[in-house]
Amino acid sequence: MSDPEQPGRRTSLAVERTYLAWWRTGLTAFAVALATARIVPELSKANTQWPYTLLGIGFGLFGSACILVGEQRRRWGEDHDASPVFALGLMLGGLLLGAGLVILLALEP
Repeated sequence: MSDPEQPGRRTSLAVERTYLAWWRTGLTAFAVALATARIVPELSKANTQWPYTLLGIGFGLFGSACILVGEQRRRWGEDHDASPVFALGLMLGGLLLGAGLVILLALEP
């Protein structure tokens, strides 16, 4: 007989998939951070480096936040969601970083 306090197999697998999705998002943000700070300025032959570095740092912080949320959800299980304010902050941060990169590339001569 199973313990009602223990999550079922399907629930455990769903929590693991969510955890891994947060990790994938965080690692992708790290790759974008590296590309934004180092590769994009060289390809666009940018005159100034610092805006790209600043955006790269932002993407790195975004990736770290995603991994932290994934770890938080893994530790506390399915009963604990990320706070709506934090989730909204992540969404707005990602949108602002993406828009900043597009604007920066559009303004570069």
